[in-house]
Amino acid sequence: MKKATFILAIFLGISTINSCSEKDLELVNPNQLSPETFFANEAQVQSAVNSAYANLQTFALYGRLLFYMMDNMSHENAGNAQQEGDKVTYADFSFDSSNGQIRDYWDSCYRGINKANFVIANESLILEIPDGELSEVRKRKFIGEARFLRAHYYWLLVNRFGDIPLQIGDGSDPEGKPKSPKQDVMNLIVADLTYAAANLLPKSEEENGRATKGAAQAFLGKALLYQEQYAPALTAFQSMTGYDLEDEYFDNFKEETEHGVESVFEVSYDIALGTAAKWNGPVGAGGPNHATFRGQDYGVLNWFNVYPSDDLVAEFEAGDNRFQGSFYVPGDTYNNGANTFVESDFAENGGNVRSVAWKKYQNYYKQTSENEESGINVKVIRYADVLLMMAECENEVGSQATAVGYINTVRERAGLGDLPTSLSKAEVFEAIIHERKVELSGEQVRFDDILRWGIASTALAGTNFQGGKHELWPIPDGEISSNANMTPEDQNPGY
Repeated sequence: MKKATFILAIFLGISTINSCSEKDLELVNPNQLSPETFFANEAQVQSAVNSAYANLQTFALYGRLLFYMMDNMSHENAGNAQQEGDKVTYADFSFDSSNGQIRDYWDSCYRGINKANFVIANESLILEIPDGELSEVRKRKFIGEARFLRAHYYWLLVNRFGDIPLQIGDGSDPEGKPKSPKQDVMNLIVADLTYAAANLLPKSEEENGRATKGAAQAFLGKALLYQEQYAPALTAFQSMTGYDLEDEYFDNFKEETEHGVESVFEVSYDIALGTAAKWNGPVGAGGPNHATFRGQDYGVLNWFNVYPSDDLVAEFEAGDNRFQGSFYVPGDTYNNGANTFVESDFAENGGNVRSVAWKKYQNYYKQTSENEESGINVKVIRYADVLLMMAECENEVGSQATAVGYINTVRERAGLGDLPTSLSKAEVFEAIIHERKVELSGEQVRFDDILRWGIASTALAGTNFQGGKHELWPIPDGEISSNANMTPEDQNPGY
């Protein structure tokens, strides 16, 4: 259940920290803060940490652009005629270093990093707070949240840009950092998540919306998996406790069932807390900005800018109930069963009638129309994803039979028969590719999957994807021109 919660965090002299709201966090309003008194009590520490969450909600990230970027590049989406041209650039890989949305993505991530660094750089002040005011456990869990968030923002950056400036809040190079090797960034991500996993609270003891021990363990395992460190990744995943699959697949994408047993980490939205700032800028994270545009953008009865691609739809096996949990087709009911979709509802602007539309993250299950303000949280990682990553690790360093067991756990909820435990390593890997494509469709993971597996050029054949170039985005022109420690030679290959 959603509860109205607010935060106002004011940091004098620190321009990169601003106010935000986070649904389901028990937030406070510290008044008349000053540099001399800041980090003197729990209220101030919590306010600083809460502000670091805010950029996840922004228009440039989970509020709107990120799902278009990733779903279009993976070609899980196909575009209708009314899709805006700037979104088409991700589907046809025509973006370049002048792309304003890529610059907004970059800026919003670094703003989040700066906010997290503000907390991390003041660790000593936080630890000096008397235990009677703030316990040692809570001091370190707040620092752990900041390190988790810094790791997450760097994760979003390093997977899109490769080598990037590494800001750690030490105050050096005020005119901009030079690019650091991708491995250095990954090392920081692993270090931050290792600290977070050791110091965050379990999900059962934490407020909804905050990073938890299980979330840090899952992201640590994912970061290690992406570096092909399969054994330590598996250890991180296996350390998670208290998670399971939802009985109903679609419960992962409804408002009333947020923070359920399958949810590992999700970005919170709550339109009851205010949405007036949703158009106020893509990166600032200030003001009431509790709206995600996913429902309106993907909604078959509304903007219907995109629909599930034929390639994605064809991947589903007969009898896979994830199809009904992911897509609408003519004849399906909506609005609590009071209405029925007809074929003409699936017509795009221009007349073409599509046969399938997105259901994930849509509000039609309980209402007749979408608008620009959806309050459904975005699942960043859920336990089904973890199980399939565990299967991948087991297939590399454990047993194929155990890997198949993890896959079958996911398949059983989908109403599908078990795969035989006698599959070869190559067959298990192909099964993982298939299961991740259908289980996690439209959840912004496939593009990274096909990149790390080295199959992007094959999977995206005919889409203008160029191997050796489009694995990375271009460094924004604005960063190169404003950063004294970067030059045009620092641009990514092909741009």
